[in-house]
Amino acid sequence: MLDLIKTSFGCEERDVRGYSPLTLAYIGDGVYDLVIRTLVVERANRPPNELHRLTSAYVKAETQAKMIVALKDELTEEETLVFRRGRNAKPYTAAKNATRADYHKATGFEALMGYLYLTGQSTRMLELIRHGLERMEDRAAHE
Repeated sequence: MLDLIKTSFGCEERDVRGYSPLTLAYIGDGVYDLVIRTLVVERANRPPNELHRLTSAYVKAETQAKMIVALKDELTEEETLVFRRGRNAKPYTAAKNATRADYHKATGFEALMGYLYLTGQSTRMLELIRHGLERMEDRAAHE
């Protein structure tokens, strides 16, 4: 999809490592949201308000923070560095409905998703999302 977008709109190649962590988090938020929306729609044809409710449960900062904690041992050194840059960034907005710690972890998670997407590592991004969701569902089943 990334290559198709770049080709269709004549985008120049850029070194993603030079992007700010908040820029990576911005695109990562959108990409992660699209993945979750796709999963929710593919699992059941439901009214839009129900789709939104189900999606919101996965894209909120608290859930993203839990996902990155569940995935920490699986991240490569490079992925860990991207996550930390995002987590340590100074956001321009305050956390709504989330603790400050969860908001920072979620920003790091989104930065990692954005980095993986923009560097053409969508397969890895989807693998991490799948493993994160599986681990969270396993933990919920044991609680």
